[in-house]
Amino acid sequence: MSYPSVSLWFDQAATAGDQLAPRPGLDGDLTVDVGIVGGGLTGLWTAYYLLRADPTLRVAVLEAEIAGFGASGRNGGWCSALFPVGVQAMARHHGLGPALDMRRAMNETVDEVGRVAAAEGIDCHFVKGGTIELARSAVQLERVRTSVAADEARGGIDQYEIWDAAQTAARVRASGVVGAGFTASCARLQPALLVRGLADVVERLGGQVLERTPALEILPRTPDNGTGGAGPRVRTARGTVYAQHVIRATEAWTSQLPGTRRAIAPIYSLMVATEPLPASFWSSVGLSRGETFTDARHLVIYGQRTADDRIAFGGRGAPYHFGSRIDPSFDRHPRVFAALRRTLTELFPALRDFGFTHSWGGPLGIARDWNASVGLDASSGIGWAGGYVGDGLSTTNLAGRTLADLVLGHDTELVHLPWVGHRSPTWEPEPLRWLGTNAGLTAMTAADTEERLTKRESVAARLMSPLLGH
Repeated sequence: MSYPSVSLWFDQAATAGDQLAPRPGLDGDLTVDVGIVGGGLTGLWTAYYLLRADPTLRVAVLEAEIAGFGASGRNGGWCSALFPVGVQAMARHHGLGPALDMRRAMNETVDEVGRVAAAEGIDCHFVKGGTIELARSAVQLERVRTSVAADEARGGIDQYEIWDAAQTAARVRASGVVGAGFTASCARLQPALLVRGLADVVERLGGQVLERTPALEILPRTPDNGTGGAGPRVRTARGTVYAQHVIRATEAWTSQLPGTRRAIAPIYSLMVATEPLPASFWSSVGLSRGETFTDARHLVIYGQRTADDRIAFGGRGAPYHFGSRIDPSFDRHPRVFAALRRTLTELFPALRDFGFTHSWGGPLGIARDWNASVGLDASSGIGWAGGYVGDGLSTTNLAGRTLADLVLGHDTELVHLPWVGHRSPTWEPEPLRWLGTNAGLTAMTAADTEERLTKRESVAARLMSPLLGH
């Protein structure tokens, strides 16, 4: 396939000199200490921290295509402290203290990504400019105000601020804005440059990155029973990888593996990008400090000003496909692309004078309770991380550090965070999964329409909130 067509980010990587040529794949059976399935950020961060902690480890990363082919090379470029479930929901199950520990860890992770990128010479355009959540109605502003008040009641752990219209305009000028929320815990970056650069670093540290090697099955450790048993292993068409530990780092593609088909639902998120925009446009709009932006609607949108002065902008809206299917044709959805271009132009009307050059998409992974998790099962020898719901650009780093500590048996603060060892319920069988997931998508779209018409908080959104991890 043409890898530059995967996303704007891959296209830019190719322009910058990355040939995007697949590395050699597995060539027969292989024995290692740690086998990692998935060459995205979760798998590569895990390999990186393992090799930094113990350079003698034999670590192999198996990737079905090339490093970063999945969500790691297609996302919105937000390295944020966002986590799929909020403090309130996490506190109900684990207590407020552990929930706040999770928030601190996520905030610190944003800086850790920037630290490693600088230390390893990965130029991924990392700029920590924070996130602006625009409010374009009184209802949206009240939602932001509630979030700010909740953060203040917890000691201001996220340093969430509320801005009036004038304060907002000093940073970004969009149509219909009555105020905004702001948090500093987010960096803009170019995700393909990060993941591709990280793959190079892993190889430099002695790890193997084996591409074009799809995993067919992950098999657990077998009991001894006097026969010696066998460790966990990964079966591929090109040979079997035998290991002491196997890490499943496959995010949305987890739904394609035997034994985990209902663990994760693959939901598509799509993006568009403008042509590089002139200084005259940016002088009227702002976003001069690397800020990412969204607004307080229910159907998620997200954007950034790129290093080459485009706007890269994405959002939900694409349907879930029956049977958790993943197919390259689903990356393109003309109706959703048109809606994204229309929404972005509504935010910044001056875009009417400029063109859009790229459109792309891909699946992200959602657990049934919207709770991302990481863990290592001692009996099977299999570890996992995922279910990031699109908030994975930083969460993958926290997962990689945590998995490294779990594999190495290090008793650190990370291995006691409340997402460690969490087991989400499985998704319903079809057709219930298809009906419920697409009904939720429809409800969020309807909620935004309801609020525009009634000028009040959406009843539909309030009813759906518990199902979305809130």
